Amino acid sequence: MTLALFDLDNTLLSSDSDYEWGQFLVNKGLVERDQYATANQYFYDQYKQGVLDIHEFAAFSFKPLSERSMAELAELHREFMASIIQPLITNTARHLVEKHRSQGHTLMVITATNSFITRPIVEAFGIPHLLATEPKIVDGRYTCEIDGIPCFQAGKVTRLQHWLETSTETLSSSYFYSDSRNDLPLLEMVDNPVAVDPDDMLKATALANGWPVISLR
Repeated sequence: MTLALFDLDNTLLSSDSDYEWGQFLVNKGLVERDQYATANQYFYDQYKQGVLDIHEFAAFSFKPLSERSMAELAELHREFMASIIQPLITNTARHLVEKHRSQGHTLMVITATNSFITRPIVEAFGIPHLLATEPKIVDGRYTCEIDGIPCFQAGKVTRLQHWLETSTETLSSSYFYSDSRNDLPLLEMVDNPVAVDPDDMLKATALANGWPVISLR
């Protein structure tokens, strides 16, 4: 079947779930407000510029996960989904997913954001497959380290290739929707790359290559 791949942040969502989770923690008083908010913005700016050190960011962003039990985190995420994420899911994004579903395509979100944040969001879209950056778990708790290959930049290509080796899917006629220059390695691999509300570099690349440019906002 045709593989329809979607980036999540600023693509299917009208904001960045990783950044929003950090702000959620700040606003709940669960992290030191000024220091954490400043660092959260710094890493988000680095990501947008295409120069993020994913391991440095993971050490920062996984720390609040490592300090809480899985039960506490699950309860926080339920509140996060209801108050922050649901309003960021546009009808246009839902319709795009449903268009591909109705054609019998295999749906997958492939995202640099960690699986703790993203899995419930992907489930809310009814998308069955997720490739995300995985936090390492030791003794039933998250650590501040990444488990395996980060699902980021060229790592998205590697992670997808590994997934394809264990499935019957191929990249023939495949789609990938993304907003970010960070996803150019994967966009260049699929048959149908689509730029969604793209950053300046991706927009220029899309226009130069004749890729569709759409908005889900």
